[in-house]
Amino acid sequence: MRLTRPMLAPAAAAVLALTGCGSDGDGEAAVPGTATGSLEHLAAEVKCEPDMQTDADTIRQALCGRGDEKYVLATFATDRGQREWINTAKDYGGYYLVGRKWVAVGHEDVVADLRGRLGGNLEQGTQHGGGSHPEGHGGHGGHGG
Repeated sequence: MRLTRPMLAPAAAAVLALTGCGSDGDGEAAVPGTATGSLEHLAAEVKCEPDMQTDADTIRQALCGRGDEKYVLATFATDRGQREWINTAKDYGGYYLVGRKWVAVGHEDVVADLRGRLGGNLEQGTQHGGGSHPEGHGGHGGHGG
C-alpha cells in the first residue's frame, strides 16, 4: 500500500476548493438505486472519460468533468478503506456522494447532479471558518507538491 490516503487528499482538496454551503434538496424521490461496479463502469454511467490519477490495488482514483463541473471519482477495494479515506478527506470540507466502495467528490451542485444518475448518499465535509490559508499552503509540512 504505497499510495496512502494522505497522498490522495490533496487531489480531493483541489476539487473541494470550489465548494460552498448548502442544504439537501427536495429531489429524494428521484434518486435511483445506488450504482455499483468498476471506476470505468461508474464513469460511463455519468458520461465521464476518467483521467486516472491513482491506480493501485486498494484505490483507483480519477478526475472527471464536463466544462466547469470537475469532480473526483474513486473506487476502493474494501468498505473499510473507503470509510478511512472519506473520514480523512472530510477534513478538507466539500461534498461527497457515497456508494458501496465508491465515492464522488466535488462541488455541491455537481455531486447532487451525479446523485440523480448514480444514487448513493450525500455527506458533507467539515466546514472551516475564520482564518485564511496563504496560497500554496506554505505553512503545511508534508504536502509534496
